[in-house]
Amino acid sequence: MSDTNAPKSSLSELTAVRFKEFLREPEALFWSFGFPILLAIGLGIAFRNRPPDISHVAVIAASQPSSGDAKGSVPLKAVPLKPDSVAAWLRREKLLAVEVVSRDSALQGLRTGRLALVVDASGDSVLHYRYDDTRPDARTARLLVDDAVQAGAGRATPVHVTNQIVREKGARYIDFVVPGLLGMTIMGGGIWGLGFSIVDQRRKNLLKRLIATPMSRAEYLASYLMSRIVLLVLEIGLLLGAAIAIFGVPMRGPVAVTIVEIIVSSLTFGGIGLLIASRAKTIEGVSGLMNLVMLPMWVLSGVFFSSKNFPGAIQPFISALPLTAANDALRATMLQGASWGAVGPQFAVLLAWMIGSFLIALKLFRWR
Repeated sequence: MSDTNAPKSSLSELTAVRFKEFLREPEALFWSFGFPILLAIGLGIAFRNRPPDISHVAVIAASQPSSGDAKGSVPLKAVPLKPDSVAAWLRREKLLAVEVVSRDSALQGLRTGRLALVVDASGDSVLHYRYDDTRPDARTARLLVDDAVQAGAGRATPVHVTNQIVREKGARYIDFVVPGLLGMTIMGGGIWGLGFSIVDQRRKNLLKRLIATPMSRAEYLASYLMSRIVLLVLEIGLLLGAAIAIFGVPMRGPVAVTIVEIIVSSLTFGGIGLLIASRAKTIEGVSGLMNLVMLPMWVLSGVFFSSKNFPGAIQPFISALPLTAANDALRATMLQGASWGAVGPQFAVLLAWMIGSFLIALKLFRWR
């Protein structure tokens, strides 16, 4: 018969204590079990099985053939070509979205990445395909366009074509991802930087000493927002400067618009950080709340891949996220040269979050 009063093993008791400590920490449970599942669900939705992507191409007309490095010329019997006829041939291909535009509009669309390929019909028997061969979608568009052209011409007499390879800044992946990294840096600094500091002071009972001072809650919270702007100069300056100097990331829009976007975004995420920290009493508690707020934006807001990958039904929700607005505004200004009017909707979203979060934080904030 076993002795129930026998001392238990120290190892088993300590192991049981570790399990109990783990189970009592909701943050640990979330990051161990919840976060991988949510991340897998988000990425699975973004890159779900779906129909082939539509390639956007443009047809332009020019009086003279475009200059460029021509490759793949086929000196066969000439076939008279007209831009409208070429566009009609291309529209028979379901995977092509075709538009007929001016030369300036077509080249602008190619430079900003909106178009995968431009077909230059010079008015004679030669077609010029202008595209960036480093882009997978452009290479696909080139194959689709040429197949549609040759089919439209009857294939018996192949159409003469030349490939004009371009490497446009603004259409590369690094150009896409740098504004997303800027937005993510602004969000992390605003939420983590402010939230942790406030909760740490509350945890150490330092905030209680400020009650006796003539300082108001609004002044206290606003001081955090102002300090974030100063630190932001160093953070964003280093990242943006390195991106421009090393990778040649373009800055096509007005610098003043970009600066205002960065400042407004910083104040917006700072306000969200203040709201999260307005009542939290422990570092563990505020950490869990911050991660809960930032996780959807990490996945949905188009930091490393386009937010358009997600279903159309949730696009209004994604567009209303502050990080989506910040990323879209930065990309529009930096890569497309957008000015104030073009980024007005993004500014409206950021200002709504900034004002709303600061006012609610001011109402909920507690010194103790």
